[in-house]
Amino acid sequence: MSHLAVAAVQAPPRPIGEPFPAFADEAARVLADVPETQLMVFPELHLFSDGIPDRQRSEALQEAAQPLDGPLVNELRQLAGDLKLWLVPGSICERGPHGQLFNTSLVLSPEGALAASYRKIFPWRPFEPYDPGDTFVTVDLPGFGRAGLSICYDAWFPEVTRQLAWMGADVIINVVKTTTPDRAQELILARANAIVNQVFMISVNCAGPTGQGRSIIVDPEGAVLSEAPDDSPCVLSAALDMGHPGRVRSEGTAGLNRMWSQFRTDDPPIELPIYGGRITPATWTPEAHTKHQP
Repeated sequence: MSHLAVAAVQAPPRPIGEPFPAFADEAARVLADVPETQLMVFPELHLFSDGIPDRQRSEALQEAAQPLDGPLVNELRQLAGDLKLWLVPGSICERGPHGQLFNTSLVLSPEGALAASYRKIFPWRPFEPYDPGDTFVTVDLPGFGRAGLSICYDAWFPEVTRQLAWMGADVIINVVKTTTPDRAQELILARANAIVNQVFMISVNCAGPTGQGRSIIVDPEGAVLSEAPDDSPCVLSAALDMGHPGRVRSEGTAGLNRMWSQFRTDDPPIELPIYGGRITPATWTPEAHTKHQP
């Protein structure tokens, strides 16, 4: 696998209802400044600001929600195809098939297709109005590897990143809209999730005055590849060696720790009462999981 050139855009959110060309121009400027970009990532709800301070008013978000085959997603598909890159435009307010309001992260392909969509499983309760999703999502980036999708508060639940890593993700794209002082803890979580799952973590927060900024890109051993020092608008760029997760899983973090190789296949299962399930040694590693897929 080759290197994946990432541009993580720490920017203030754009107003609900703003004409789409304003965002298209923003993405084009980022590409002009970082022309090697192959994956461009914007923060959570980047296109759904309801003002400063952004209170995430339920009424405004409900009115702005669209289905995945609506005009906004069609415009985003066209933009990704025009720019010829993988585009994560943050997340959108999705109107579900039964009227639900989902906070949904999108991945658009360089060919202009909707490659993946992920509904936030852990909305930040009691502050957010979203219905929770129920499906973990990964997406293959041909020639590079596999990405897993998570949104903001999902990073506080270790089960999310662990599940995505088990599904074969090499990099987790965590789009964020943190306006509160707990961004300091999220930086620790980004590094911890990277270390314990041996994956890249891309955590892209919105800029001030709405957000706390401090976006970060972390490698599979927890080293910080790029980090915004404050909430100022900026673009973090990094070339991710997509072979790194495989090497560190084989050789160990710091040449030592190989968590995905912890078990022997004849070890007894470990019961997990909190989930009503178990760790089964024979299917613990991502490689074993992949082999068991139909």
